Amino acid sequence: MDHGGALEEFLKINKTAKVYVQEKAFEKHYSKVLLINLNISIDSDLKNHPQVVLLNGDFKIDEELMLFTSEAAERCYSNANDTLYAENQKDKFAHEQNLIIAEDNTALIMGCGHTGIVNILEKSKIYNPKLCVGGYHLHSPSTNKTVSEDLLNEISAEMMQYKEMVFYTCHCTGKKAFEYLSNKLPNLKYLYCGDVIDF
Repeated sequence: MDHGGALEEFLKINKTAKVYVQEKAFEKHYSKVLLINLNISIDSDLKNHPQVVLLNGDFKIDEELMLFTSEAAERCYSNANDTLYAENQKDKFAHEQNLIIAEDNTALIMGCGHTGIVNILEKSKIYNPKLCVGGYHLHSPSTNKTVSEDLLNEISAEMMQYKEMVFYTCHCTGKKAFEYLSNKLPNLKYLYCGDVIDF
């Protein structure tokens, strides 16, 4: 809902753009809060919209743009995901995709990084990105809790390997987690709405 809820309105405004979406994104998804399953699914009717391009896994758009998924989520798992479900099981986020932009320098654009910044960085190594922008989903808005310091220490230790990369993160990382990580990672910055990255 918060990731793709505005898709219908976007398609009313923009009549030409292609929208690349993992087909699994149109499956049922829920947020479980106090034993209540809140439906957070994207409108499945949009699956058949002529501008929507359905994908099943990684996809090369052109020489500069590549989409990839990261289903491996076992390393540095964020329990901020624990309230999120697909049909009859915890969400594995196979529908979430990341964008590689390869120009003079290569950038990795993540969404909320539900499969984990560590796992996504591992899969992106083949593209050698120098910039990473995205959320790490280390704070749960439904429980208002941030992940443990032990997990933040694990994540920062993994991110320290990417000394030449500049990281920008935003809302779903959570300010508390950002402040903790940024004290250990001088190459991590916060991205506010309206900011411009000169890269």
